[in-house]
Amino acid sequence: MASSKQICEEILKLADIKINGNRPWDVQVHDDRTFDEILKKGSLGLGESYMNGWWDCKELDEFFNKILSAKLEQKLKEVFTLSIKAKLAINFLISKTLNLQSISRSKKVAERHYNLGNDFYKNMLDPEYMQYTCGYWKNAKNLNQAQIDKLDRACRKAKLSKNKKLKVLELGSGFGGFGKFAAKNHNCEITSYNISTEQVAHSREINKNLPVKTIIDDYRNAEKENKHHFDRVVSIGMMEHVGKKNYRNFMRLADYCLKDKGILYIHTIGNLKSQGGTDPWLSKYIFPGGCLPSAADIIRAAEGYFSIEDFENIGHYYDQTLMAWFANFEKNWPRFKDQYRERFYRMWKYYLLSCAGAFRSGHIQLFQFVFSKGNLGKVYEGVR
Repeated sequence: MASSKQICEEILKLADIKINGNRPWDVQVHDDRTFDEILKKGSLGLGESYMNGWWDCKELDEFFNKILSAKLEQKLKEVFTLSIKAKLAINFLISKTLNLQSISRSKKVAERHYNLGNDFYKNMLDPEYMQYTCGYWKNAKNLNQAQIDKLDRACRKAKLSKNKKLKVLELGSGFGGFGKFAAKNHNCEITSYNISTEQVAHSREINKNLPVKTIIDDYRNAEKENKHHFDRVVSIGMMEHVGKKNYRNFMRLADYCLKDKGILYIHTIGNLKSQGGTDPWLSKYIFPGGCLPSAADIIRAAEGYFSIEDFENIGHYYDQTLMAWFANFEKNWPRFKDQYRERFYRMWKYYLLSCAGAFRSGHIQLFQFVFSKGNLGKVYEGVR
């Protein structure tokens, strides 16, 4: 019977990865417990053994690109133990019967991830707008310009106008960068909803002299006193936290808040196919209860509420964005290492670079949707 190490060697060989090889994407294993962890826990075991310092890789991003491009998921499923298959089945059933993105559960994301401290994110993200979503790199030479170009395209796709004062509802404000950009460059008023205390504090500070109102509350409470109140609804990097059971409700809320002929703009990480959950390691350590929608999930949820006007996939730009974030994180780590320690460093490095590899391989995407409520009365002109 083959050992755990031999099984892992055979699997990795299919992706042109060697154990203790000399290429940048080869893995250097320091503790053989790594192999049992991988076979018992799958991606969770792979990530946790890396956090433990049991293995290393010079180019984690390329390691994941090769694994995902080789489509090893099916091979991994074949070697999982029965107990793990049972656990995976239970997790799938939980996603079907429980609302993992209930209002109370959604607060866990803010507490674990977004409330790490604004100073931490200031040293990783772009300096001007602190965008924690994919930038647009077609003409950009650096992260700051990529994020400015992303925001500019979001405003143009949402058809914000300098000639008409529009009211915009933003569901999930992040650090307030969209509100700042839109209010400065377009004649609009922004009302944003966010449950992260750290992000709301930053948003209120940078937007204190602008027509931007940031409310610390769950997005689902936005419909209170807002019936047909807004000209636009914008959601950038928030659908990943909405959850499959809530997509339809999200569209109902947007429809309720929008005026007739209003526009809904959605920018979200997306999956190639519909599923109930997300990667077990990411769910445990980075985004509790996260769920990536497929394009079909979003379009089905909008049925009966909206007409789809435009769709674009810019997923490969997220690879560049994540690598830029990692470069900033690595450069500024010395000022945080006493606060967060080595295990956090390895966790965060693994998170950023594994996601970069996932986007590079095309395993996950970045979708931008434009929907209209009612008849716009003319052909929507897309932005390219």
